[in-house]
Amino acid sequence: MKGPIKRAVIAVFALLSLLLALSSTGRPTVQEVRAESNPAPASKISPDLLAEVRKAQSGTRVKVIVQPASAAAPLALDSLLRGLGGRIKNQLRHLNLRAIDLPAEAVTNLAAHKEVRYVSLDRVTRSYGHITSTSGADAVNAGGLLNLGALDGTGIGVAVIDSGVDTNHRSFVNALGLSRVTVSQDFTGEGRTDDPYGHGTHVASAAAGNGQIAGGQYQGIASNANIINLRVLNSQGTGSASALLSALDWIISNRTLFNIRVVNMSIGMTAVESYRNDPVCLAVRRLVDAGIVVLAAAGNNGKDSSGNKIYGQIHSPGNEPSAITVGAANTYGTDQRADDGVASFSSRGPTRSFQVDASDIKHYDNLIKPDVVAPGNRVIWAEALNNHLVTTHPELDAGVSSWNNRKMMYMSGSSMATPVAAGAAALLLQANPNLTPNLVKMILMYTAQPLAGFNQFEQGAGELNIEGAVRLARLVRPTAPLLASVGDPLLTTTGLPATQTTVAGQTFSWSQGIIINRTFATGLNLITKYQKIYGTGLLLGDGVSEGNDTQTLNPQMMTSGLTLSDQIQTSDGTSLASGIGFMPVSWLLGDGIIIGDGIIIGDGIIIGDGIIIGDGIIIGDTTLQAQSTAFGGDPTSRMR
Repeated sequence: MKGPIKRAVIAVFALLSLLLALSSTGRPTVQEVRAESNPAPASKISPDLLAEVRKAQSGTRVKVIVQPASAAAPLALDSLLRGLGGRIKNQLRHLNLRAIDLPAEAVTNLAAHKEVRYVSLDRVTRSYGHITSTSGADAVNAGGLLNLGALDGTGIGVAVIDSGVDTNHRSFVNALGLSRVTVSQDFTGEGRTDDPYGHGTHVASAAAGNGQIAGGQYQGIASNANIINLRVLNSQGTGSASALLSALDWIISNRTLFNIRVVNMSIGMTAVESYRNDPVCLAVRRLVDAGIVVLAAAGNNGKDSSGNKIYGQIHSPGNEPSAITVGAANTYGTDQRADDGVASFSSRGPTRSFQVDASDIKHYDNLIKPDVVAPGNRVIWAEALNNHLVTTHPELDAGVSSWNNRKMMYMSGSSMATPVAAGAAALLLQANPNLTPNLVKMILMYTAQPLAGFNQFEQGAGELNIEGAVRLARLVRPTAPLLASVGDPLLTTTGLPATQTTVAGQTFSWSQGIIINRTFATGLNLITKYQKIYGTGLLLGDGVSEGNDTQTLNPQMMTSGLTLSDQIQTSDGTSLASGIGFMPVSWLLGDGIIIGDGIIIGDGIIIGDGIIIGDGIIIGDTTLQAQSTAFGGDPTSRMR
């Protein structure tokens, strides 16, 4: 063999050897991956995904969200995913998540690997549907508060994660006629950012609609805030958890550029897995830790088809403790608040999401939610052009105007209540830009009005009181969240604010307490002294140490002089601590099963109408949906 030919043959054999070596050490085959795997513990797969896997036929593919065990070695995880036949749809780098689809039969093999912390179903999402006066927003810029400067949300970015925004609607321009929708992004794949469904426009105008229509009768709370339009619900009002996660990931990247301080999520899905594992809840926590106030709708499953109360139906991400979860109040169309109550449809706590340990034992979260309630029954705000809701239900049009960009519509739901609270958060941050999300949450709860006859699973700390919240927020030391230690003065004054607010001639008391996980705390030190739990990277619940049936204050996080309750209260309307005991707090601790089919608790209401089964897990759809009832609202409502 001649030299050149010999060298060529050697080169070919070398190349073949290299290719064989690469093929043997490259991406593993499905069979190789399975051979390496150990059986996956149930604790690493969400219950609804496990149910899908068990009933799936051969060849079925499922969409899932994968949580890596760590931020390290992403290439190893991606190789594993592909080796199991997975297709990576989205890499959410700021949230350290992967949205993929893969064969259903590969899910348990995937979860068994050490590179994977948890695997969840990529759930479908759907939309659920006089206020400035009754909420106390008008009082912020009247009387004694006027000389402190008007508040209208100027400069604050409010992200509305919903079905889009009709940017041509008159509700969204500023005094110069320029749009306050500073950016629009679509995460549905439809390639549009308007609002063909009609939910997001209504929600955005509740938070930040101006007063340029009908003499300001339908003005939003933060009427000059900037709106960040993030569309995750499609033309039919449905979306996916992965689309929602993409929007949250986008916020992390762009929060500084658009000064995004508040995020409104009037959407939700059945809360199955614990907030400790739910990828949407984990993403919400990332935003809150980054200094962003996140508000989530409680849901609209507070009653059954016969009108009976149902407990335990708080939706995700409303079950996340760092979020401000908002239920719906019924104002009966009046400015004065003596007749206000919790809307019958508004979802009640406790949260019944759970995690499963290695012994297949379920551990329930059992958090008291919602945190507050706000007006959400038959409210009137902006109507998107030719939207699906009004096209199919013309009775939702409020008859305010015949001009397309001035039309208004009715809707009801915790969807409508949540942006009222989001607008309030924007006002607090304008009044005191250094407030942390936990301080905003504390202030909204401490100043809320307890509604007589409703327990804390129904109303949290009470009905939103914007006048009181802004007044207290303005007194918080600007440097407190940055420099204070536990026990340092929280306020700029030694004098205490009056703990009452007057709306429409009626004076009511503040709750003077805060909901903390499975109990509530009261005491003046909540507002006179800095508590470590007011900082970022912490939960308000970190201030409490829990045993199987007891709770105590954590002295590293909270000062003395505070009281923890051992009872869930049905309020008498005077304060968070006053009223009749509804049920012991100890029932929420440990793993006690407190809600089961046919079990009667507290006020004698039978829990469930057949949708609550066995050990009390409430089975609903797993769709992410807008939290508005849209059609009708509370049957006891009466409008002027």
